[in-house]
Amino acid sequence: MSALDNLEDTACQGDPSHCEHISRLLARISDKWTLLVVRTLGPGPRRFNALRREVGEISQKVLASTLRDLEENGFVSRTVTPTTPPQVEYALTDLGREFLTPVKAMAEWAVVNSARMDAARARYAERRALD
Repeated sequence: MSALDNLEDTACQGDPSHCEHISRLLARISDKWTLLVVRTLGPGPRRFNALRREVGEISQKVLASTLRDLEENGFVSRTVTPTTPPQVEYALTDLGREFLTPVKAMAEWAVVNSARMDAARARYAERRALD
């Protein structure tokens, strides 16, 4: 049983609706773009193209879809300024800023443990080459 399974089992005890909430959240955040967009919006609001540049190798379509999903789930707000052409700015909501804490912790964990994961991948590749 993984730590994630254990977390879900513990949280689900007593109220089955907790499992549903956890599953929905994990489904929402399990792609890399969601975490990168939330992390990029952490310092403050960004316009679409600035956000796209900062996030990196993300397509316009995927970024738009990710932002819609984040807005739908209450993590991001979208503000349209009625200019010509209209300016659209995205920002984290209070919920999104709260979510930034575990996102930053996960990013820091990944950086700290990257050498260990690289070594594990190399050992795995060596074992696979012998098979």
